[in-house]
Amino acid sequence: MARYTGSVWKKSRRLGISLTGTGKELDKRPYAPGQHGPNQRKKISEFGLQQQEKQKLRFMYGLNERQFRTLFNKAGKMKGIHGENFMILLDSRLDNLVYRLGLARTRRQARQLVNHGHITVDGGRVDIPSYMVKPGQVISLREKSKNLDIVKEAVEVNNFIPEYLTFDADKLEGTFTRYAEREELPAEINEALIVEFYSR
Repeated sequence: MARYTGSVWKKSRRLGISLTGTGKELDKRPYAPGQHGPNQRKKISEFGLQQQEKQKLRFMYGLNERQFRTLFNKAGKMKGIHGENFMILLDSRLDNLVYRLGLARTRRQARQLVNHGHITVDGGRVDIPSYMVKPGQVISLREKSKNLDIVKEAVEVNNFIPEYLTFDADKLEGTFTRYAEREELPAEINEALIVEFYSR
């Protein structure tokens, strides 16, 4: 199944979570989309809850099912708690770190910046959004791309940089200093349900 490219707002309302990170999707209509959205009182099974949690995380990071499952399996081979390792690996993707640094307003926009070759890692151009960044690596914009309007707007409105990143707004470059800890990652996700889903 290909990566979802439909309406993110509709998907956010279906899952009850802001997938863009702005929260705007749920401000006006905080219920499922469709004619019967406000009146739905469906009881969700345990499997349904597990699947919903998996979909929340998958759509949040914009992965297709195969990429998601491959990364999940990789996390299982690492030392530590499977679910936490998985969340940390997801957060170490280049497109996500571009978003976290505030160079893009959404993960979708960050993915596009990477795809179009505007991003460098340690001075070399990288156009693969799933590139796994290692601690100590420097993420920057190509010299030609530093005047992009969408980047300037994103940097202006961004007011939070996670502790595991450092950012120089003048040079428009950031350093991935260490892997994130679980408490620094999305609190609305229960990764234990995702581990249960794939352990069936």
